[in-house]
Amino acid sequence: MKILIARTSGFCMGVRRAVEMVLDAPDQNTNPIFTYGPLIHNPQVLHLLKTKDITVLDKIPSRGEGTVLIRAHGVPPFTKEKLKEVNFNVIDATCPRVIKVQTIIRKHAQKGFAAIIIGDKDHPEVIGLLGYARDKGFVAGSMQEIEALPDFENAIIIAQTTQNTQFFESVKDWATTKHPHYKVFNTICDSTERRQTEVKRLAESVDAVIVVGGRNSGNTRRLAEIARESGKPTYHIESEADLADIDTDVLVTAGHIGITAGASTPNWVIKKVYRALEALQVKREQSWRRILFRMQRALLLTNIYVSLGAGCLSYASLKLQGFSQLFPYVLISMLYVQSMHILAHLTGNKADQYNDPERANFYGKYKILLTILALAAGSAGLVIAFTLGLFPFLLLLVLSLLGLSYNLRLVPSRIFSGKYRRLRDIPGSKTFMIAVAWGIVTALLPPFSLADKTHWVTLLIFLWAAGIVFVRTAFFDVLDMQGDRIVGKETIAILLGEKQSLRLLKIMLLILIAALLLLSAFHLISYLGFVLVASPITLLFLLSGYERGVLMPSVKLEFLIETNFVLAGAIAFLWSVFRL
Repeated sequence: MKILIARTSGFCMGVRRAVEMVLDAPDQNTNPIFTYGPLIHNPQVLHLLKTKDITVLDKIPSRGEGTVLIRAHGVPPFTKEKLKEVNFNVIDATCPRVIKVQTIIRKHAQKGFAAIIIGDKDHPEVIGLLGYARDKGFVAGSMQEIEALPDFENAIIIAQTTQNTQFFESVKDWATTKHPHYKVFNTICDSTERRQTEVKRLAESVDAVIVVGGRNSGNTRRLAEIARESGKPTYHIESEADLADIDTDVLVTAGHIGITAGASTPNWVIKKVYRALEALQVKREQSWRRILFRMQRALLLTNIYVSLGAGCLSYASLKLQGFSQLFPYVLISMLYVQSMHILAHLTGNKADQYNDPERANFYGKYKILLTILALAAGSAGLVIAFTLGLFPFLLLLVLSLLGLSYNLRLVPSRIFSGKYRRLRDIPGSKTFMIAVAWGIVTALLPPFSLADKTHWVTLLIFLWAAGIVFVRTAFFDVLDMQGDRIVGKETIAILLGEKQSLRLLKIMLLILIAALLLLSAFHLISYLGFVLVASPITLLFLLSGYERGVLMPSVKLEFLIETNFVLAGAIAFLWSVFRL
């Protein structure tokens, strides 16, 4: 079974903007916070807002208090004015593309034009658009309703932004034939057009289609309708739990399954569906494939594979610098990373509820055992460091204390009650701290302990090791953007955006590749550097594969990213054997 995800799945620009505005609202505006009607048509997002005490305002009270966000679908202009009149602070989260349609209708209504809105009469966007047409707005959702309309001296035809493109083409043909003097504006959102075009192509190339999104979401229902027109089995689900109601024999026997999602479906819901199908796929595989998948997942959940990668990176860094006393430092790197990564998930795992629910459940279920494992690994690393000397012990102790304090409030509220009271509150701090900590334990700790004085090349090796870890961590931040955004994390990916972040990471990898080649070419490090470029090159291919939609967020992708560090260690080991 091969699982394909439509590139345009998930939040569109307007929905993403509305969700981000409402998540920012409590910190920037007068509380309590309301949305006028459901912000978007997605039950998971609405439940999330409810847990954050952001409630839905269904009708306007005689006296208001706090802040109201206008939903992404928009509202009639008199509704917005009424909210302001009753003393609400009003924030307009209407999708910019919907605002464009509102503007077209208002402009022509002032000139006496009738407005024919092609859409669902009960949809909130259409209700809002009617408010801008004054008393000259008409809604039609089928050709019969269109033909039943009276003839107008002057009229415009516009579409609900999530309308079916094929149906609107039929409307345009009707207008050209029957009423050529009508002005027709194709106001279907380009995102909607791309989704509908893509789901047609997707349905043609797969054996079954899964459409993810709220059942009351018009654009999601239309995606399901278009997929069904292909004749392929199509299932409209709201979450991975709904897969239990599907005839799994159809999915298990399918060679290719396509996943698409409505504009109001969060990425974390799509990711859960993908992983559920991934697990279903494993069940039909041969026994050795099932065992391999479970081993991969267990190694990732326990962070054992991450720590192995740290040890391999340490081995490669030491070999680049020509050190022969390797084992204790490699072991320290593994134990430190094992300890810190487990503790990080134990103390700051709110985002895992959205980014990786299986990991969140695993840490909740085995909290005590994992805590013991983390403390044992951390203590063992400190003991080994102490046997090597006071300096490595103190350096590792400081790093450990910084890691432990990352999620703790370091500044009492009586001294400072602002936002930045923890290390994690500093934007982008997680990615930088992980990269620097890995760089120190894998590349700096041994030279500081073994050499009489540190060569400047050591600093370059540190920057290389920290740089490749930075790329790895920042890429995971890209995959987890929506979950991190929900819990208030300000990662590099959130600060820069997905496209800019991926561009930055690819540039960094190219610099790391060039640095290894130049250092080896000028004999500043061994010729091992020429071979080790395979590690950043591999990472570059993985990032490009994700960007092109070839690789999806999954256990497989996570395992491949971590394998990149194991690859570096394996290359260094084979180089040593060959040199001997």
